[in-house]
Amino acid sequence: MILKSKFHEKLLSEKFLITGEVSPPKGTDVSDALLNAERIHSFTDAINVTDNQCATLHMSSLSFSRLLIEKKYGEPIMQMTCRDRNRIGLQADLLGASALGISNVLIMSGDHPATGDHPKAKAVYDLDSVQLLKTIDQMKNGTDLSNNRLNQSPAFCVGVVSNADPNEKLQLMKLEKKLLFDVDFIQTQAVFDIEKFKEFLEIVDVHGIPVIAGIIPIRSSKMADHMNNNIPGISIPAEISDRIKNAEDPMAEGILIASELIYQLKPLCRGVHMMPVGPHTNTRLILEKTGILSPIY
Repeated sequence: MILKSKFHEKLLSEKFLITGEVSPPKGTDVSDALLNAERIHSFTDAINVTDNQCATLHMSSLSFSRLLIEKKYGEPIMQMTCRDRNRIGLQADLLGASALGISNVLIMSGDHPATGDHPKAKAVYDLDSVQLLKTIDQMKNGTDLSNNRLNQSPAFCVGVVSNADPNEKLQLMKLEKKLLFDVDFIQTQAVFDIEKFKEFLEIVDVHGIPVIAGIIPIRSSKMADHMNNNIPGISIPAEISDRIKNAEDPMAEGILIASELIYQLKPLCRGVHMMPVGPHTNTRLILEKTGILSPIY
């Protein structure tokens, strides 16, 4: 088997993987965003770089991914949405990413512009995520989407996203379509219900593709309610919501809950993806509480 990246090599090992999510800046000053990556790069196996997340304008994922490589702040996973580019633009960015040493991509549809900070922006969606995966397969085999030869083929480690709810039948059908292509890993939406996650794994394990479970530390009762009511694919059990609501220190309770979830997930899947919805201030602490990392004194 051809190794596509260092992260791909780790996916093929038995290592429990840790990935973290970092957002490029809204502007040209990259210092805070790089600091956020610096906080986690020593203990993560790769760093996801978001692509205009929540349909809000940020520096491009491609540019910031390259900055991570130059600064030696971790191996990037470049997120790529179908929302903002047509098939020419998507293929151009894939070729550019490969030429710049970016070897991992995570493919997703992307939130509609109506939900973001440019609600009048035109949604492109020339290709959907399944069609983009087909395009990547074709490019890796030496041609573009119009069957024109490439002078050299890119080689990507490719990831896809999914909700981890076994009752979301349409999402599962879409995931099944994605897995018809050369997919190397699955990253899930945040997991709060371990029993539902086990049911999800029973469905997807037949494909033998590594699953990395999403983790969002809850900071407040308001945040828990917002995620439950507004973010598709997230379902927070009443037991967890009540713990946050009744806690003297909701943030500390959220850190404890996140560490408990990771402890339960460790025997079930290949890793966790840390998504703090902000800076990675407490990510190391959460992983220390699980025993995955040793405390720094």
